[in-house]
Order: sequence, then C-alpha cells, then structure tokens
Amino acid sequence: MERASKLIQGLRLPGEPIAAEELARAAWAQAVGQKIAGHTRAARMVRARLIVEVEDKIWQRQLFALTPHILGNLAKNLGAGVVDDLEFRIVPRPRGPQRAEQAVSAPADEAESIADPVLRGIYRSARKKALA
Repeated sequence: MERASKLIQGLRLPGEPIAAEELARAAWAQAVGQKIAGHTRAARMVRARLIVEVEDKIWQRQLFALTPHILGNLAKNLGAGVVDDLEFRIVPRPRGPQRAEQAVSAPADEAESIADPVLRGIYRSARKKALA
C-alpha cells in the first residue's frame, strides 16, 4: 500500500478533489439521455439535491414524473447518496432573432426604385434637404 501512495503522490495530480456537484452535472446527460439533456441543464447542487433548469412547465412536469427513474440512473453512475433528490426550475432559454421565410432584398438606395432619372434627382435633393 505504501508503494501505491508514493506512486500516486508522484503523479502530481491537482490538489482539489472533484466535488459531488461537478460529478452530478457531468453525469446528468448520461442519466437522462441526449434528447432530454438538450432541453435541460444541471445547474448546481444544494446538499444532496440537484437543481435542474428546464425550458418550460411541460418539461418540468414530465421530468418530475420521471424523477425515480432519473435518480436510479444517477445512483448507478455516481453511487448511492450523491444525489438524493431533484428539483426542476423553469428557466426559459433566450431565443435568437426570428428569420424571415424569404429574404427580401431591399435596394441600397430607395431612390433607385424610381425609373425616371429627373424625378429620381428631385427625390434625392428633397431627401437631402429634409435630413439636413
């Protein structure tokens, strides 16, 4: 046993042990699967309770019903007693800008849409005066 401890000490591993919270967050995706993990995020641990952020109330209800199954999977991956309870909190994801169905190409200068060159010039000079 003394040799093993000298060998481990010689590896110069980081001094901080891995916290239970980090283990639980890392095991979350494997415990619930990729589909559910895409809509949730294991946020933090409070004692032995894992706080999980979900997108909406529907995901919250569905996952609440699956709590015993998820806890069993976490116990298989982490060991018994690391995560004893789950709490699902609704945290909506920020959505990106909505895209238009079809790209509308607007002319760089709205005066270009005027076919008559004389009227186009009058429009540009009037616009210039109005913006000045």
